[in-house]
Amino acid sequence: MNNKTLSIVSYITLIGWLVAYISGKDNVDSLLKYHLKQSLGLLVTSIVFNIVLGILISIMPSLSLLSLIGFVFLALLVIGIINAANEVQKPLPIIGKMFEDKFSFIR
Repeated sequence: MNNKTLSIVSYITLIGWLVAYISGKDNVDSLLKYHLKQSLGLLVTSIVFNIVLGILISIMPSLSLLSLIGFVFLALLVIGIINAANEVQKPLPIIGKMFEDKFSFIR
């Protein structure tokens, strides 16, 4: 697979990220590195948000409408895939800037 395809695959669940990371280790370029960081940041943020939201909903069931915020993560995922398909190194809205210089193990 080429780096553009791996950049797209990196947004598709944790397994897709692992496939992109392991497959792209030999010929990694700046596009793949960028989207690996963005997609991992999105994944981590989504997991943390869902854990916190689950705790809050178990305490106060009336907050269950907040679970609709999960669609924001779906929209960010689609935006990331579109950016990767267009070979653009553009940060994801809202959370993308936080992860541009994180995850130094991605080389």
